Amino acid sequence: MEIPIPEALRRLMAELGPVWAADVPRNVRRMIDAFDPVLERCPKDGVEVRRDIAYGADPAHRLDLYLPRGASGAPAVVFVHGGAFVDGEKERSPQVYANVCFWFARHGVACVNMEYRLAPMARYPSGTEDVAAACRWLADHADGIGVDARRLVLFGHSAGAAHAASCAYGAPGAAAAPPVAGLIVLSGRVRADNRPDNPNARKVEAYYGTDASRYEERSAVAFADPRMPTFIGFAQFENPLLDCYCLELAHVLAAGRGAAPRVLQLPGHNHTSIIAHLNTAEDLLGRELLAFVERTRRAD
Repeated sequence: MEIPIPEALRRLMAELGPVWAADVPRNVRRMIDAFDPVLERCPKDGVEVRRDIAYGADPAHRLDLYLPRGASGAPAVVFVHGGAFVDGEKERSPQVYANVCFWFARHGVACVNMEYRLAPMARYPSGTEDVAAACRWLADHADGIGVDARRLVLFGHSAGAAHAASCAYGAPGAAAAPPVAGLIVLSGRVRADNRPDNPNARKVEAYYGTDASRYEERSAVAFADPRMPTFIGFAQFENPLLDCYCLELAHVLAAGRGAAPRVLQLPGHNHTSIIAHLNTAEDLLGRELLAFVERTRRAD
């Protein structure tokens, strides 16, 4: 049974939305704490979960695999969590980000929830390298887990979208990645910046360095490839600048191919609820993501 978002949680989203940027860390925590008990009740049937599989040598090179039971030739999504480059993990809470993978796997799409190295210990382009390694692991094991390697889609949220997009578009660090069929950018920090109106500016510097003159050449948007099928989504109430950077990416792709990519702004949602609500009864975004994955296949 699909579980709706409770009215009390809707009211909290409406309350926090207009003031989201005033205290992003606190508001993120409030959203996760509010969604956890809802997601705990959401469906998880028909999914096989394999946890903490090594895809590389570093202790952070671990992934969780969510498979539709009896999968054979299934499309696959590699999900890359956010955390402003210095924070976050594949299990941000008992339910987030597992909810993303349960949503996909319940609907016939295998999903990888990957961990990766964080700044300041690991700097640019380590995130891209780790995404490439996780994709390579999935491609190498595709036959054994019932996945079609020609239907591999990268999906990143927030800082994770910077890593996912850099990998999909072939930026530095992506050399080891297998070809992917498509890219989902959700609330993506696809442009590096340390502007004074960016509350995460110091965290961006921890990953990309403090030399702002190099940000253009290191930003995922600088490598945007119009040939790569891309879905772009963002919330009505975003972390400062992320909606702008998502729209910039959409513009670059549209200009390059003469047709706009699919873009969705999710009304009423914020930077955290846009990812935390997946696998509830509200499925506008979820259905869009499934439709994108279903029609995406790499040309051989």
